[in-house]
Amino acid sequence: MAKYIFVVGGVLSGVGKGITAASIGAILQAKGLKVSIMKCDPYLNVDASTLCPAEHGECFVTHDGRETDLDLGHYERFLDIETNKFSTILSGSLFHDLLTAEREGKFNGKTVQLVPHFTGLIQDKIEQSQKSNNSDVHIVEIGGTVGDIESLSFIEAIREFRRRVGRENCFYVHVVWVPWINTSKEFKSKPAQNALRELRGFGITPNLVCVRSDNPTDETILDKIAAFAGLDEDAVVNLPDVTSVYDVPLNLARAGAIASLDKFAGGAHANLASWESLSQRLAERHQKTVRIGIVARYLENQDVYLSALEALKAAATANQVNLEIEWIDAKSAVACDFKPVDGLFSLDSMRAVDFALQNDKPYLGVGACLGGTVKTGNNEINLQAGSRVAEAYSNNEITERARNSSCEQAQILDDPSLVVSGTSDGQPMFVEAPDRKFLIITAVSPEFRSRPMRPHPLYVEFIRSSLC
Repeated sequence: MAKYIFVVGGVLSGVGKGITAASIGAILQAKGLKVSIMKCDPYLNVDASTLCPAEHGECFVTHDGRETDLDLGHYERFLDIETNKFSTILSGSLFHDLLTAEREGKFNGKTVQLVPHFTGLIQDKIEQSQKSNNSDVHIVEIGGTVGDIESLSFIEAIREFRRRVGRENCFYVHVVWVPWINTSKEFKSKPAQNALRELRGFGITPNLVCVRSDNPTDETILDKIAAFAGLDEDAVVNLPDVTSVYDVPLNLARAGAIASLDKFAGGAHANLASWESLSQRLAERHQKTVRIGIVARYLENQDVYLSALEALKAAATANQVNLEIEWIDAKSAVACDFKPVDGLFSLDSMRAVDFALQNDKPYLGVGACLGGTVKTGNNEINLQAGSRVAEAYSNNEITERARNSSCEQAQILDDPSLVVSGTSDGQPMFVEAPDRKFLIITAVSPEFRSRPMRPHPLYVEFIRSSLC
């Protein structure tokens, strides 16, 4: 029987549930267990494709073409797995399925209700996601905050779920926030206590409480929260802010969460050597620094470019250089904005491309519309032998993910200094300038396949070229 871990949040949104869920998964993997993970969002949207990037950040794409919340990107980077179309559900898609079934008469005239029909469907989707991966442990992050009206059905569903699979196979994690009050120079646990009381009011007592804070809390705060929730002291751990999110698995282990996870999931001793090594590499300061200008349309929310940022960081670490990011407004950028940086990165900025061509500035453009139709998800691509992009990949046949696009042939293809160096079903997928230091434009989003311990070769080569 598979084990299920449910991660919910209290006090406020954006508290770090996704990173916490992924970090728990990393620890379980280090114990030799096969882990799968999913996100349940209470939004009434059917999927993430129509969500405003400025509000919600990046739309992450799975290998099988599902457009999703950016947390799935965290999952893939932390766990080095491929999520799929079963790794995300939204209320909109669930209501669509439920009402379609009702219209088709599948309920035989019964009254269709939130409980048990909607909550039952949520549980079906959770089991379907686990079975699609055949995992030992399936982690489920519930979006939003406990107590939100829109997420009540999901909280009820995971409460009911323990009856379906057995109480011994369910483990509940509550991520709460403890604020520091500067005027009185103390942490305040009352918001966390209230969040715990609300969760318990819905019939769920957490097995593990992760206390988020700006800085490390003292033990008295954790003891107070444990006493209030009726938990053992080792079931409440502190997760203060860290410089790199990839330190969180180590911090979670050092805080004592492994004891609770051991009791629940079993498995071997957690071997976190690879995470220790990554943490050390990320903490290093190098002699050389590379400055990359990101030409962006959504400067108000950098999470729009989250996967690209993480790919650039991983590539810089691989090249043993420090990375500095210069944000450049795509709507108002002029030539002088591009000059101070060592390399330029953008999502289809013609001004940046023109400058890079004229000044031989290293340039990487992703998600560009090069002409024709590009399918969402994996695309099989043939690279021109001997091309710069084929050299970067060390292969002439690759697979990369993209978001769906359809457009006329891009004007940029008329530039005589550019050549098509990669195609898929006859459609241009990569364009490059052979006589420039590094200038590659692609219709795909290779950053979706980059990992902190396995950086993407195209980004690695871009950083390397920007150093020259």
